[in-house]
Amino acid sequence: MNIAILLLNKGRGSGEVAREHVRHLLKMGHKVYFLFPGNDNEITEAHNINISLHSSIIPVHEYLPSAGEKQHQVARMSHEEMMMYLPDYENALDSIANDVDIFIGHHANLSAVAVHNVANRHNKPYVLFVHGTGIEPRQEGLWDDENWKMISNAVVKANGIIVTTDYVRDVLVNPLFDIPDNRFLVLPCGVNLVDFKPGNSQGVFEKYDLPETYVICPGALTLSKGPQNVVAASSEYSEYATTVFIGAGELQNELDEKLGDNGKFLGFVSSEDKAKLIVGATLLVAAPEKKEHFGIIYAEALAGGTPCVAYDGGGVGSIVTPTEGILTDRNPKALGEKINYLLQNNGLRRQMSVSCRDRAEKLFNYDELVQELVDWMKGFL
Repeated sequence: MNIAILLLNKGRGSGEVAREHVRHLLKMGHKVYFLFPGNDNEITEAHNINISLHSSIIPVHEYLPSAGEKQHQVARMSHEEMMMYLPDYENALDSIANDVDIFIGHHANLSAVAVHNVANRHNKPYVLFVHGTGIEPRQEGLWDDENWKMISNAVVKANGIIVTTDYVRDVLVNPLFDIPDNRFLVLPCGVNLVDFKPGNSQGVFEKYDLPETYVICPGALTLSKGPQNVVAASSEYSEYATTVFIGAGELQNELDEKLGDNGKFLGFVSSEDKAKLIVGATLLVAAPEKKEHFGIIYAEALAGGTPCVAYDGGGVGSIVTPTEGILTDRNPKALGEKINYLLQNNGLRRQMSVSCRDRAEKLFNYDELVQELVDWMKGFL
């Protein structure tokens, strides 16, 4: 197949999923056009298309650190502003549409409208990967009504809708759109099963001066990601393990003072070191303020054989079951108590570690996930 994959911008979570899909589709022998503003031959084997914007302001669905201050949330755009960006995306798609068998658009925003319009003009099928971060603004009262009418039309008329979890479909998408369940493909994010593999932690303890037992909390140091909840929870288990945070954000100085001797902040680390730090950890912990739609860090932990303790709710339960960790009530004390419990139960942790890797291999292998995506899309050709 000849497949076009469109992103609103370079992206982070959704962008990484798209990149993995591109790489695996190429490996399977498909031709892939990869389009987003600022694409500078990102994936060598792909046909990379840089979307030329009429403005230096980059449309984003949520804050994109690499964009600096030159960005604007699409959910806050007026109808006139969105209509000025739409031709930028449509022109790029039109330039390759004759050679495309099917389009994949990421997010329910102006990118979905562009894919819908171009696919209709060229009588080609299209599917949309609807991520929760693009849907939530409408539930919070954002989006100009005219813009949302266009987006809704694009979503409802798509040949198929991809979501990462049942939670995204049932709680975020279905209340806003009238789409039958048989048009959905629930496709989890995959994991690099080579980098995230039990034993792949060589040198990381020495590099970061880490004790043999530590719990790790990856993610931006922002209120929504909940590092403050993990800091509060650390007092419940600090005698058994130190807490290591990877990531940066505006809360670091405040949290560093509150954490004290219970742990340390490593800031941003390389992708290689992130994998080794997660694999080397005794437990992975997380306590985000909002319910997560998927949560790639949990799947990465499972692949590395690292049990998880995290807040319950959202799509996390589709990744972590009672055989791979513990999902707790959404308060720091409950979180800390369960971490304490697992730290003192070595045998249970070892059993969970084996189950973690087994579950990751069965559910989060990109080779199998992308094959499932291809088989599903062939039904629309």
